Amino acid sequence: MPFYVSPEQSMKDKADYARKAIARIRSGVVIDCHDGILFVAPNASRALRKFSEIYDRIAFAAVGRYNEFENLRKAGVRYADMTGFAYDRADVTARGLANWYAQVLGTFFTDSPKPYEVEIVVAEVGKTEDDDEIYRITFDGSVADEHGFVVMGGQADQVAGVLKERYSDGMTLSAAFSLAIAALAGPGNGDGADLTGAQLEVALLDRGRPHRAFRRLTGARLETLLSEAIGGGKKPEAIADGGAGQDAGGQAAPSADEGPADAAAGTNDANGANGANGSEGAGGAE
Repeated sequence: MPFYVSPEQSMKDKADYARKAIARIRSGVVIDCHDGILFVAPNASRALRKFSEIYDRIAFAAVGRYNEFENLRKAGVRYADMTGFAYDRADVTARGLANWYAQVLGTFFTDSPKPYEVEIVVAEVGKTEDDDEIYRITFDGSVADEHGFVVMGGQADQVAGVLKERYSDGMTLSAAFSLAIAALAGPGNGDGADLTGAQLEVALLDRGRPHRAFRRLTGARLETLLSEAIGGGKKPEAIADGGAGQDAGGQAAPSADEGPADAAAGTNDANGANGANGSEGAGGAE
């Protein structure tokens, strides 16, 4: 004889389950600056990616179970490509993608016995900072329109506290990166270990690019940013560059830390839209 569980209790149990899983995940930061929208997160893998391109000037960021948000990423690429092909490329917007992701996650949260253990961000860079759009979508389909910055992951409160104290509009790329590093390296983020270049994934929606804005910051460019962060007061031993050279146009290899990464789908998926998460595994959150 099956047991009866009230809808309220069922929803509460699923929400508690997802929150506990996400609480074990190291945070990632999406921060607005003069040069564009910057993405920074701990990620020791050079294959798995937490950040990727969705469309021309739209990027996807996520933390959680890799297999779950990788499926969401690929579905988002297909949705964007089909919308741009059927209508117009200008009709593909971060707001539309955020609403679509909210419907998908909300339906899955309601109908599935186990919710997705993910938090995602959809960001679109505009001509000016005032035109930038950043949306955070949680495991239950809730959408928040963020301004300035957003933090994903289990230590969001601690990281956001540092950002709130020091963030200001119109920050340079170097200043935004230094602030993100200072926030992520604070106590309570993961195991509290000092972040190094080899442990970081950094990407940028470059406002100056006329078409495809997404690119990864690695190699010499990341080394320069790390040096500037050290000059801004970060302990030298806490930061050391370990990135590989940047590929042309921001392209990155498919991810494979927590499981094999599928080949990218969609027209825009071929360049810089690979995978998402190197800190959390397909078998569970970090």
